[in-house]
Amino acid sequence: MNIHVAKGDISDQVRDIVDRLKTLEGPMLPILHEIQDVFGYVPQEALPVIAHGLNLSRAEVHGVVTFYHDYRSHPPGRHVLKLCRAESCQSMGADRLAERVKAMLGIDWHGTTPDGAITLEPVFCLGLCSCSPSAMIDGEVHGRVDVADLEEIIAEARR
Repeated sequence: MNIHVAKGDISDQVRDIVDRLKTLEGPMLPILHEIQDVFGYVPQEALPVIAHGLNLSRAEVHGVVTFYHDYRSHPPGRHVLKLCRAESCQSMGADRLAERVKAMLGIDWHGTTPDGAITLEPVFCLGLCSCSPSAMIDGEVHGRVDVADLEEIIAEARR
């Protein structure tokens, strides 16, 4: 859920999330996931709040956020298109599809189209290996995709 809030509200909301989840074993990933679910990305303003709440350095939190590909540092487009990059999908032509999609959208990985409609992200397995290549848009998975399928998915997202 990508919501727009004032910057002061970000710290308050992040503090509430941290306070609620910090007692979990290994709380940083659940905290980061919840923050991204709320804001659509992990705002830079959240890092010191997380660090303080978990008694960590800001560098430690930054390291986790930048290590995992799934966390965004800026708001995504209205739709997020993820293309599988795992070996099974690669063996079934995902690399060619990815290049075609990047050309169609005019963006690279983690980019958002100028109209703000679509953010393109790699994902390293959707669990659809028997239906390779696969893609996901806004949480809906598609197996055995080809160029025509992706053109249709992109056209629908732009409507």
